[in-house]
Amino acid sequence: MMKVRMIEQRDNGVCLFELKNDEIRVITSNLGCHILSVFTKDREGNFGDVVLGFENVEDCWHGDGSYMGAIAGRVANRIGDAKFELNGKTYELAANNGKNSLHGGIKGFNQKIFKYELLEDGIRFIYLSPDMEEGYPGSLYLKVVYRLCDNTLKMEYEAVSDEDTLVNITNHSYFNLSAGKDKIYHHQLKVKADEIACVDENCLANGTFLKIENTPFDFKEIHEIGERINDDHEQLKLAGGYDHSFMVKDEEDQLVLYDKETGRKMTMTTTLPCIQVYTGNFLSGGCNGKGGKPYENRDGVALEAQFLPNSIHIEKEPKVILRKGEEYEAVTTYRFEVE
Repeated sequence: MMKVRMIEQRDNGVCLFELKNDEIRVITSNLGCHILSVFTKDREGNFGDVVLGFENVEDCWHGDGSYMGAIAGRVANRIGDAKFELNGKTYELAANNGKNSLHGGIKGFNQKIFKYELLEDGIRFIYLSPDMEEGYPGSLYLKVVYRLCDNTLKMEYEAVSDEDTLVNITNHSYFNLSAGKDKIYHHQLKVKADEIACVDENCLANGTFLKIENTPFDFKEIHEIGERINDDHEQLKLAGGYDHSFMVKDEEDQLVLYDKETGRKMTMTTTLPCIQVYTGNFLSGGCNGKGGKPYENRDGVALEAQFLPNSIHIEKEPKVILRKGEEYEAVTTYRFEVE
């Protein structure tokens, strides 16, 4: 039986919601559309929380750099030199990640309170980003919908702008299918991709691509995440592990994450061209997680469906450009099973 309800409303406008059916229970918030918890079954039928999250979601207002479970935007990932040119005009952005701009700036969508509408099978979050918010042109009307359908969590994104602008929305959940019993080294990963976008010393996509065959990035066949994460490879050293966009192919089931101890398997499908695989290389020192326990490096793996990072600087026809009046649409699903 499907249930959608508000479970808490705070004086600061932050609300918590529960989406629940027989297979999945999700706790989310209108603050940054955070996914706070996702409870799924292991092979014994026991529910466990398979995403990292805050002890208090308002911690995201205090400079946390993990973006844990939040919507990242107006433009996810990094934009080189914190500026871009559009229609002959240069736009300056906040340099909040070294000299680059990251995940929408100082106060990106992860820190905004969204309006909301409860649906029969989920919840719709709505936010109007005003013209020049965080340096981006145009008033952007954004809708984010989370739905449950049997064993699948579905995320739908829609946006329209009254001026040409940039848009690249992603959800930044960190997954740990052991429900926090172990780090993600023994999680098995499979990705339908032949190449990755290479990064520089600041983890900025630099416009070059690596064919992944016979490299530590080759996950066309399933491998443990920790199997090659410390190999002597320049791209691993630059990023401190995996923090790269895999250029996915095929139209469905582009990524599989599996924990053999619990039997939990998560299959990811997206309409977007890239999945950023980030192995939590710099989680230590952030805000406290659930139960007040600080997270450590490699406690979770973020799987961020998106357009190519730094697209505006490295693609001849940047997919991140949203023209006035056109509609941005994207869908990503996470299907949970046991084996």
